[in-house]
Amino acid sequence: MIDVDVLLVGAGFAGLRALYTMRSRGMRVTVLEASADLGGVWYHNGYPGARCDVESYDYSYRFSSELEQEWRWSERYAQQPEILSYIRHVAERFDLRKDIEFNTRMIGAHFDEDTSRWVVEGGDGRRWAARILMLCVGQLSTTKRPDIPGQNQFKGEIYHSGEWPLHEVSFAGKRVGIIGTGSSGMQMTPVIAPQCAHLSVFQRTPNYSIPAANAPVSEEEDRAVKANYRSRREQAANSPSGLGFIPNKKSALEVTPEEREQVYEAGWNRLGFGFALSYYDILLSKPANDTAVDFIRRKIGKLVADPTLRAKLLPADFPFGARRPSVDSGYFQTFNRSNVSLVDLRETPIEHFTERGIRTSAGEHALDMIIFATGFDAFTGSLLKPQITGRNGMTLKAKWENGPVTQYGVAVSGFPNMFIVVGPGSPSLLSNVMVSTEEQIDWLAALLDKMDKESLVEFEATEAGESAWTEEVQARAKETLYWTTPSFYNGAEIAGKPRVFMPYSGGVRGYRRLLQQCAAEGYSGFELRPASGRLARNTGIQTMTPPGQG
Repeated sequence: MIDVDVLLVGAGFAGLRALYTMRSRGMRVTVLEASADLGGVWYHNGYPGARCDVESYDYSYRFSSELEQEWRWSERYAQQPEILSYIRHVAERFDLRKDIEFNTRMIGAHFDEDTSRWVVEGGDGRRWAARILMLCVGQLSTTKRPDIPGQNQFKGEIYHSGEWPLHEVSFAGKRVGIIGTGSSGMQMTPVIAPQCAHLSVFQRTPNYSIPAANAPVSEEEDRAVKANYRSRREQAANSPSGLGFIPNKKSALEVTPEEREQVYEAGWNRLGFGFALSYYDILLSKPANDTAVDFIRRKIGKLVADPTLRAKLLPADFPFGARRPSVDSGYFQTFNRSNVSLVDLRETPIEHFTERGIRTSAGEHALDMIIFATGFDAFTGSLLKPQITGRNGMTLKAKWENGPVTQYGVAVSGFPNMFIVVGPGSPSLLSNVMVSTEEQIDWLAALLDKMDKESLVEFEATEAGESAWTEEVQARAKETLYWTTPSFYNGAEIAGKPRVFMPYSGGVRGYRRLLQQCAAEGYSGFELRPASGRLARNTGIQTMTPPGQG
């Protein structure tokens, strides 16, 4: 048994930040990483065109001003290789690799109530005992594939965008099929199309997308950002999304059509993901949203020459932003190429795979390569993979049978000293996840400092706190348009998954204020125990109602 203070699971952005922060406080930290190297989602998602939909300067760490100044981003929206290079640079600069166990998957963890420590089992048989268990496994790291019959019959190549091979994949002279038109499908389509003999895009639901307006970062822009990085960070932290965009305080319905058109045009040409904040009520009001939908549909329509194809590519059945919109670089224009075709799965659904390709209700599509761009079991998939057992033999899977319940998305009643970074119930994927990640880790570090100072041993969310917070998350989502369509936000991406809203939609700034208020009130909604083990629950601990939940 290897004894540590903090056992971290995952060596992506969150895991590295947590390792740096906890180790700088003198703690003994070990990171378990199932993969062969750093990067998390950016290690595995190496498909052609993989790119972040948050601007590079904002999708980066804020904890070191020296790091901010020395790293030079080449593009406004960095591609996967550059992001991975950044992650590796951070690891080398702060000597983080020495505390990471690669090729080591956590297969189980249980809380020992007699010692108040987590006993963690790795896939190689090694075991660790840790005071704190931190889950930094990411929201988009467990891939999903459609349940299509006959996949084993196909004689060609099959890949998944979220499990892209490390070796080079050649498309030259091949007939390629992409299944899925979410972010990964939209990113890879314009990159693969010029390289292959023919590309077939299998689309179930047409998706909204805003142009990335990507461009190289000039020396002048780089100097300007670095000269004002602190204010840029503050602006991001105080924006609802963590992107730095402050929503237009006007309603989309209270301005003239001419003014609205100008605002939308400016957003289309520059804002990318921030287009959703062109007016404050785009995600709150269907009539307001309809104005954005009308504009986006008109813009997309101008990009596609064939009217029949155009009609199939135009999203129409759900509000803009109710599903995570994409940011693309030439996706719709790609369908003007003679070697690209769209397969509308609503008209001609897939029946099964064949040796030569895919058969739909209209016939067989001969293919040499099939790529699943079908996404992930989001938010909870990776958290529920290992067997995590808390007090009284309760497993996390059983606890979350009807959907995840958390206190602020970071802790779960019955699982003392377990911390989830950007878990369900936090802003997570409704935010610039880098902002949310660093704020939560710093908040936990302050909590652990308090515990050490006061000789406290355990922290645990209260049942009342997590119940109230879970209700708050659902209530805030119902104020928006997110519930109007099935998506991974509400568990609809996996058959049989509980249909609850996963992230907190109240914004990064509002969420941070709740965390700050919680700390100021002595960590209300949590129990902090001065004694270890089973004796801790008989010491008469005072518990307070979480802020905003009374």
